[in-house]
Amino acid sequence: MTKSPLHIRRAGALDCRALAALLNEIIAIGGTTAKVELVTGDQLSTWMEREHAVWYLAEDDTGKLLGFQYIQPHKDIPHDSTDIATFTRVGQTGLGIGSALFAATSKAAMEMGYVTIDAVIRADNEGGLAYYQSRGFETIKLLKDEKLSNGQVVDRVWKRCSLR
Repeated sequence: MTKSPLHIRRAGALDCRALAALLNEIIAIGGTTAKVELVTGDQLSTWMEREHAVWYLAEDDTGKLLGFQYIQPHKDIPHDSTDIATFTRVGQTGLGIGSALFAATSKAAMEMGYVTIDAVIRADNEGGLAYYQSRGFETIKLLKDEKLSNGQVVDRVWKRCSLR
């Protein structure tokens, strides 16, 4: 079976329903994202409209959504850094989706004048930690006993990647 080519493009409001469905599957399984409450397409559309937010998605030749990634400012990080989040369809990791998304996202971040990208990952998310490490992110801080919106307490790892 031939692998279908991967396409990366900017995500828009019309993509939000599909993005929410992908994210909700990850949330429902649990254990890899700090997001613990299901989201709607309308919520994601609102997030997408935030100032300086940039969203990319990966899809195959048939238009099937394979993953998405976004950056946006965050109040807890320096003004010259942006926060990143990455979500890949369940069962589709290790296929180059995250690498292709990061190439587009990091280029956009540099064009926007950011010098670093920050990622805060659950400490028990081995796949996420490995992904960001493989992109050049270095651990800058361990956040102990972080309370999620559902009351669950987890440790999180704060990583940073230099864009220069």
